[in-house]
Amino acid sequence: MRREDRKVLFASSLGTMFEWYDFYLYGSMAAIIAEHFFSGVNQTAAFIFALLAFAAGFAVRPLGALVFGRIGDMVGRKYTFLVTILLMGLSTFLVGVLPSYASIGVAAPVLLIVLRLLQGLAMGGEYGGAATYVAEHAPQKKRGFYTSWIQTTASVGLLLSLLVIMAVRSLLGEADFLAWGWRIPFLLSVVLLLISIWIRMHLNESPAFQRIKESGTLSHAPITESFGRWKNLKIVLLALFGLTAGQAVVWYTGQFYALFFLTQALGVNPNQANIMLALALLLAAPLFVVFGWLSDKVGRKPIILTGCLLAALSYYPVFQGLAYFANPALVTAQKTSPVVVYAHPQDCSFQFNPVGTHAFTSSCDLIKAYLASRSIHYRNQASPAGSLASVTIGDQHIVSFEGKDLSRSALARRSEQLHQDLTAALHAQHYPDRADPSRINYVGIVALLTFLISLVTMVYGPIAAMLVEMFPIRIRYTSMSLPYHIGNGWFGGFLPPLSFAIIAASGNIYVGLWYPIGVCLLTVVIGTFFVQETRHNDINA
Repeated sequence: MRREDRKVLFASSLGTMFEWYDFYLYGSMAAIIAEHFFSGVNQTAAFIFALLAFAAGFAVRPLGALVFGRIGDMVGRKYTFLVTILLMGLSTFLVGVLPSYASIGVAAPVLLIVLRLLQGLAMGGEYGGAATYVAEHAPQKKRGFYTSWIQTTASVGLLLSLLVIMAVRSLLGEADFLAWGWRIPFLLSVVLLLISIWIRMHLNESPAFQRIKESGTLSHAPITESFGRWKNLKIVLLALFGLTAGQAVVWYTGQFYALFFLTQALGVNPNQANIMLALALLLAAPLFVVFGWLSDKVGRKPIILTGCLLAALSYYPVFQGLAYFANPALVTAQKTSPVVVYAHPQDCSFQFNPVGTHAFTSSCDLIKAYLASRSIHYRNQASPAGSLASVTIGDQHIVSFEGKDLSRSALARRSEQLHQDLTAALHAQHYPDRADPSRINYVGIVALLTFLISLVTMVYGPIAAMLVEMFPIRIRYTSMSLPYHIGNGWFGGFLPPLSFAIIAASGNIYVGLWYPIGVCLLTVVIGTFFVQETRHNDINA
């Protein structure tokens, strides 16, 4: 590898890693942010709404891909991702100084979402620029290897965010961290921003882009050429449904969903969960480069689709294994003392009301709201219309009450009594409040998390090279960015809130996995029959 190549890889990878650090700080502290910015709604809705605010950044990533992709194809790769990293860093810093819901009310979550949208716009332009820039510097037969270094930055950025969070948490203590210390990792992003800008200012423009610029063959309408002509639009759609959709859900299931599952559904201490995920990331991260290098030898397509297929086949047993290793008392209680909710289906609401306009006061809602807040696995059983909802926990039977016509104070008293009865019944049947640290199988969890992240490396390591190779140079930045960010922004970014909302509604802590499994299988079918291998394509055409 030439000195100039090493400089390109280092500068692009380091800057992109810092940008991912900024982006994933929020996801790593979603539960804390829910308490500070969405405290005006019930606990279950607050967490899901915090995840939706996290996903809001993903929702606008395709728009960022269009805006910055167009600039990147018309002005240049280098200066475009200088702008994106500046926008990302400032947005992250401002999250660290944003007043909470207790201070300014509903303005707090509104401003938070605005900052998340700005982060999403920046990320929409960042990845395509970095991947294109590196690929256009890489030798013909080493593009998978070169671009795989960019692919490591997402996981390394997540790892960096976890390490900073754990360090601050340990130095301040849990109480101070929850109260105000969580802001420090966001504020530190300004230091990373200055380093990233300084590094990227020393880069030269992509030689391939510089050549078409000097020859006067730049595209004057990259969006129209990319998506207004069926020949190229067809490739964009195949890249989305046959590659990036499956890659995205594997990525977010293996890292973010697994983290949320450990902390929210299984009750593992967040700091312990972060440490185990960080260890798994350290163990699996080198495989990004391994699979990128391997894709230069055997092709990108078979590695990506094999990763999607393995994910679809393994998710259910792996997450059941996580439950067994993380909270064996909970698994035992679920088997020996199953929870069954008896209610007429029309009396039960979807347990998600982010704007706080509806109070869950039916006898069914009162039971399910409590069970959802405790992440208790339960089964639904229909009962006659007009009857009060009830729940059996092992051999104990508890009848709910109808709260619609009660005053607020009376509803609060009756709800508190119901919660006490349900808590006592759960304790009597040995349902734990949290995972017992002394009974956690840390080695087993790290092994399963490493396996999940290994699947991430299979689908993610070769994807940048393949997307670059699918499109001509004059519209490459725009064309590759949109399917990547629709896949990762929409299919992947909405996975955590969608899956947890499904769990809250159904009572089954594993049912949310059917979403990533279904998307993976869709990608395997479309990718197998309609997507062509690209590793021999000439990217200078």
